[in-house]
Amino acid sequence: MQHTISIDQIGPNGVEMARAVEQCVHCGFCLSTCPTYLTLGEEMDSPRGRIVLMKSALEGTLPLLDSLPFVDRCLGCMACVTACPSGVQYGNLLIPFRVRAEPLRPRTLTERVGRTLVHETLPYPARFRVAATAGRLAELLRPHLPEPFSAMLGLLPDHLPRDAEPLPYLYPAAGKPKARVALLAGCVQQVLAPDINWATLRVLARQGIEVVVPHGQGCCGSLMMHDGDDEGARRLARVNLRAFPTDVDAIVTNAAGCGSGMKEYGLLFQDEPDEEQARAFAGKVRDVTEFLVGFEMAPASLPDPVRLAYHDACHLAHAQGIVGAPRKLLGAVSNLTVLEIPEGELCCGSAGTYNVEQPELAAKIGERKAKNILRTGADAVAAGNIGCIVQIRTHLARLGSSLPVLHTIEVLDRAYRNAPLFTTNEHR
Repeated sequence: MQHTISIDQIGPNGVEMARAVEQCVHCGFCLSTCPTYLTLGEEMDSPRGRIVLMKSALEGTLPLLDSLPFVDRCLGCMACVTACPSGVQYGNLLIPFRVRAEPLRPRTLTERVGRTLVHETLPYPARFRVAATAGRLAELLRPHLPEPFSAMLGLLPDHLPRDAEPLPYLYPAAGKPKARVALLAGCVQQVLAPDINWATLRVLARQGIEVVVPHGQGCCGSLMMHDGDDEGARRLARVNLRAFPTDVDAIVTNAAGCGSGMKEYGLLFQDEPDEEQARAFAGKVRDVTEFLVGFEMAPASLPDPVRLAYHDACHLAHAQGIVGAPRKLLGAVSNLTVLEIPEGELCCGSAGTYNVEQPELAAKIGERKAKNILRTGADAVAAGNIGCIVQIRTHLARLGSSLPVLHTIEVLDRAYRNAPLFTTNEHR
C-alpha cells in the first residue's frame, strides 16, 4: 500500500493539499489558538491532529469516514494559519478534503433535510425571510425539534427588521469621485441587518467613492464552500462572475466570510474553464475596511464617549490577514476608545453554519467569547461579519447582557454623522 500522497489521485487541488501536509512540522504552535482543542482537549481536535488524519485518509492508511467526526468539528477559522511559524495553508487542505469526503458521507434524514434547508434558504434573501418569519412563529415547537433545527431558531432575533428600501444600482460619491467600486449586497445580512449595507454606501460616498450595486448578483457561495459542496459554490459564484462589472477599482464586501470566500475563487475554479475570470475577480475583492484605509478619511466623532470592544472576525483577521485596517479606522474616531478582547484570536463559534451543524460545541465557544467581551467593561461591541454579530449577540443575551453589537461600518457611519452609537434602551 502506498504511504505518500499521490497528487494525481487527489484531484485539481492536489498540489496545494500536499504542500499543506508537507509543511506541517507538528510543532504545536496552533494548539493555543484552536477553539476546539481548547474546549475538548483532544489532539485529534487540533489542527496538527486533523492534518495527520487527513494525510492518513488521503494515503489510504485510514478509512476516510473515520476522520470525519474530527474534521467536521473544525470551525475553519484559520487561527492556526496565523499562529503557524511554518506557513501551513491549512485552508488549502481542509476545504478540498471536505469536498472529497462529501459524496462518501452517510447522512441521516434529519441531516439531509437540515442541509437542504440551509442551502436552499440562506443564499436567497427572499426565501430566508420567509423561513425566518416561519421560524419565529414556530418558536413554541423549538423544544421538540431536532437539535439542528432548534439551533437555527435559537439564533433568530425576536423581531426581524422591516424590509429596508431596495439598494440603488448607483450610489454617487460626495464631490468628485476618487474611486468606483461594486458592492456585494450579501444574502443573510440583507434580512437580519439591512442597515449595514446602507451604512456602507453612506461611508463610501462620504469618502468620495462611487458605488455600483450590480443587478442580478447573488450569494458568493462561501456557505457551500464551507460545507464541501464545490459544485454548488461554483454555480452561485458564476452568477456573480457574470453580474459584476470589470471596470471598477474594487469589488467591496462588508462580510468577512464572503470576502474570504471570494478571494478563494481561484482555488474554487482551478482547472475549470472559468479559472482565469475567477482569478481576476478574486484579485479585485476587498473588505470595506481594507479598501477605506487607503484613503484620507474625513473627521469623525461620536457625541458621547464610548468604550468599544473590537472582535476580530476569523475570516477577516486569519483568512484575509486584515487586522490593522479596522482598528485604524475606528481609532481615528473622536470620543471612541477601542478595547482589545481577551483571547481575541479565538473564534466566536459562528463559522458559517457551524453553530447550526455543531450547536453544542458552538455554544461553548460562543459563551467563552461573550464572557471575554464582558470582561473588557465595554459599552458596545463591533465586528466585521454578520455571522459573528448574530453569534455574539445571542451569547451575550444568554448571559443576561444587552450590550449593543454593531458592524464596524455602522460605527463609522454614526461617527461621521455625529449620531449616538446606541440609545439608552439598547445599552445593558
